[in-house]
Amino acid sequence: MMEKKTLTRADLSETLHRNIGLSRTESADMVNNVLDLVADALVEGQSVKLSSFGTFMVRSKRARMGRNPKTGEEVPITPRRVLVFRPSQVMKNVVNGLEPGEED
Repeated sequence: MMEKKTLTRADLSETLHRNIGLSRTESADMVNNVLDLVADALVEGQSVKLSSFGTFMVRSKRARMGRNPKTGEEVPITPRRVLVFRPSQVMKNVVNGLEPGEED
């Protein structure tokens, strides 16, 4: 069974440091700047599309009635914004082990 590992900011920074030769500080700054740019765009309601990877979007959800699973009691769910990621077909194929251009 594959061991589950989480990719972190530190991992991204270390990869930049090793592969591109930036200092560790420059690498960490670059990762933080890119992620801040993505977050700022999403907060402003923009979509963020990364070619061959996917699109991050913010969707607005309406208020609705939900149900507490323990008690069965109806509870109001307030309107909110949720982050959505839609992988590109290329990313779906990569995750499923298909070659580029190959389809499910």
